[in-house]
Amino acid sequence: MVAWLTRAFGPAHLELAEEVVQDALVKALLQWPHTGVPDNPAAWLMRVARNGALDVLRRHASFSGRVGAIESELARAPGAPSSPSGAITDDELRMVFMCCHPSLAPAARVALSLQVVGGFSAREIARALLGPEPAVAQRLVRAKRALRAANVRLEMPPDADLPARLDSVLEVIYLMFNEGYATHGGDDLIRDDLCREAIRLGRALAASPRTATPAAHALVALMAFQAARLDTRVNEHGDLVRLEDQDRSKWDARLIALGYHHLAASAEGRRMTAYHAQAAIAALHASAPSAAATPWRDILDGYDDLMAVAPSSIAALNRAVALSKVQGAAAGLAALAAIEHAPELATYHLLWSVKAQLLDEAGDAAAAQACYERALTCACNEPERRFLLSRL
Repeated sequence: MVAWLTRAFGPAHLELAEEVVQDALVKALLQWPHTGVPDNPAAWLMRVARNGALDVLRRHASFSGRVGAIESELARAPGAPSSPSGAITDDELRMVFMCCHPSLAPAARVALSLQVVGGFSAREIARALLGPEPAVAQRLVRAKRALRAANVRLEMPPDADLPARLDSVLEVIYLMFNEGYATHGGDDLIRDDLCREAIRLGRALAASPRTATPAAHALVALMAFQAARLDTRVNEHGDLVRLEDQDRSKWDARLIALGYHHLAASAEGRRMTAYHAQAAIAALHASAPSAAATPWRDILDGYDDLMAVAPSSIAALNRAVALSKVQGAAAGLAALAAIEHAPELATYHLLWSVKAQLLDEAGDAAAAQACYERALTCACNEPERRFLLSRL
């Protein structure tokens, strides 16, 4: 809805578009408890938002001279094609490219895209980026101000600007999927809607000749392999189910096949990216018929590849887990010792829960208990908290 109204109003009025959408949602919250949910809630919201937008047109002097053109744009269905044949016409995807304008710093591009397209709060963005919430909030304000100053349009960038902006777009889609795959807070472990939206946007990129890069295919492959396990990540009570305990017969075979299709397409390029390495790791998990048959040595090699192209503390943490599977808990703990003082991991519950499990495997129950207690002081969702309590 925000993307649709931004197309009509113009990107300089992004915040106004957001306000109109918020007003439509408030009307729904006030009316639906008394009148019932409409048969087509989306159409109801779109109609109310359109009426609100028309009211805005009549009140705002800044739209004088453009009323007729904007009314025509509002009369079109959201997402209707408005660009030349072969270009991406999806409003949300063009919105991400707009948010990834070169006038914005890379971190601001990602934060703004997650808020405007993904619906993330400043707190969710801060957790996804492992940064402080106040800094993220200020970054969002400055980013919207910069877009207005640059008079950015809601359109696909020219070919010369496309590669740099595409990298930011891929990062946005990747972070959106990650937040859906394991939310940073709330009552649920996963947000299926975010995962589906991220895959939809990724497939739109991979289907367009202008954006179908090997990295785009690799990202879609990674998301497809991971999404294939979504239904088995929680049980009927909403509790977390570890990978080794999941019923692999219930993994989505169609998504796994989609993952292999895009993984093959990603091999066309000459540059290996972080998405390639992670997709290859995910494929190894997807191909293992049982937890016992997981090829951990190959997976460890995959994490070595990932650390070579995109070293990070999170990648190092996952590598430590794979190392422990190959060489034992002591080796895994030694690898953790090299990264556990990284500032971004201090409040990351998975660091402490991984360390606790390895300490438990090494026979140090007291130290494991202390680490589980430390993990419980960190932000996490309720299924993860219940899991940590059960392990403790």
